[in-house]
Amino acid sequence: MSKRAAAEESVLPSKTQAIDNNGELLQPQRSHLLNGDEMGEFEDAWEDEIEEEQHDTDVKMGGEGTDVDDDDDVEVLPAVEEENEDVPQPARTTYIPGRYKLAKDEILEPDQSVYLALHSMAVNWPCLSFDILRDNLGDERARFPMTSYIVAGTQAKVSKNNEVLVMKMSQLHKTQQDGDDSDDEDDDDDADNLDEDAVLEYRSISHLGGVNRIRAQPLPAGQPIPSVAQPYYISTWSETGKVNIFDIRPLFESLAVPGFAPDKTLANSPIFTVTAHGHTEGFAMDWAASGTSSLRLLTGDIHSKIYLTTSTGSSFNTLTQPFTSHTSSVEDLQWSPSEPTIFASCSADQSIRIWDVRVRGRRSVIGLEMAHESDVNVISWNKLSTYLLLSGGDEGGLKVWDLRNFKESQSKPSPVAAFTWHEAPVTSVEWHPTEDSIFAASGSDDQVTLWDLAVEHDEEEGGINEDSQDGKDIPPQLLFVHQGQEEIKELHWHPQIPGAVITTALDGFNFFKTISV
Repeated sequence: MSKRAAAEESVLPSKTQAIDNNGELLQPQRSHLLNGDEMGEFEDAWEDEIEEEQHDTDVKMGGEGTDVDDDDDVEVLPAVEEENEDVPQPARTTYIPGRYKLAKDEILEPDQSVYLALHSMAVNWPCLSFDILRDNLGDERARFPMTSYIVAGTQAKVSKNNEVLVMKMSQLHKTQQDGDDSDDEDDDDDADNLDEDAVLEYRSISHLGGVNRIRAQPLPAGQPIPSVAQPYYISTWSETGKVNIFDIRPLFESLAVPGFAPDKTLANSPIFTVTAHGHTEGFAMDWAASGTSSLRLLTGDIHSKIYLTTSTGSSFNTLTQPFTSHTSSVEDLQWSPSEPTIFASCSADQSIRIWDVRVRGRRSVIGLEMAHESDVNVISWNKLSTYLLLSGGDEGGLKVWDLRNFKESQSKPSPVAAFTWHEAPVTSVEWHPTEDSIFAASGSDDQVTLWDLAVEHDEEEGGINEDSQDGKDIPPQLLFVHQGQEEIKELHWHPQIPGAVITTALDGFNFFKTISV
């Protein structure tokens, strides 16, 4: 699969739509490009409707240049509402991917009632990868308007024009709902449901080469981020074959604290560069969670080699001997959330492998051969039920593996769950940070799907999850389908805003929170 097709052209203002499995046809959203003054805005989704309601056309019955007398009979046309009140309106139906294809002039309209929040934005160049930065605004926050910090890397047409973007998305208001019904007694005067534009601010770092993947140093949950004197590391996989480590703490502080002036000479230069991969580029990269005295970063390239880089005081060191068991491109890496020396990898050789850094010879301890029918693109380790591993393949399949079933002599165990909803390569998967049965996935079929393994099909309830002869079945575990973006590359659950998802695609970013999760 092509993982850098997004570099072919710059992003135009997005025509974002989204759909829901439970609901109605969806309404497109609009967005603004990032400007060079480091400030951007989200377009208000209902502005046109308000303007149309305020615009009124006056019909003159007489006036200058006319001979209409007061006594003349004037034919009064019936109101449009009266004239068309008996005309049947088209039925609203749920758009289900795979069952119905849009005609040339058909568009999707999002049902705003199934979104608690839905915002879109476009950037000057598409970003293949991004990560969410932890902040000091608190965990488990649910009050609107919301704020989120992210870091992303661009794919510009000219290599030297690429950047690392540290962004702050603020004033993310609640989506305007249809009707006035509300069960939330705390929303006095509907203060959280304001119809205002969100705000985008950013700081940038020059980056040589397109950014294939970017990852932020994981910080402990429930603790404040380090002081400005302490580093906040991010790493980038460049198409040039280099892995760069930056300290973005000054840039983050300049967005979080008004008036703070960062030392750009320090922020613009990487503090360490991994050169072990030579000129071979890659996509796989993951930081280990806190728990040891040193930071650990794994990087995997398209020539099947995996290198380990560890911190040594204020610097880093890369081990010279790579991990070598894969026979093709390493597509994704994940450290175990419970075992500090264990990590998992997936590859274009159709396998998933489990490694222990203590094993001599740098060979995998367990190999899942033919885990998918094609390349295994992405994996995600469940941080709550740490024996569960999720994978997505080039054939569009999603599989959940129980690592307790893995044995060194068993090369081809069966997954505990498998879904074939996506009709194109899966590009990203991630478990929910606080719900161990829920995960999200994105695919090259322009879908973002939300799943819950705890849901079982109720034959008595029937409804939309019934078997159908006019298209593929809808798994009962499929909670929600979000659409409207083109060439979706990566998604992440926000670790501090329960249920919020951020995605990046060819036409920009989406921030959304549904009623389903």
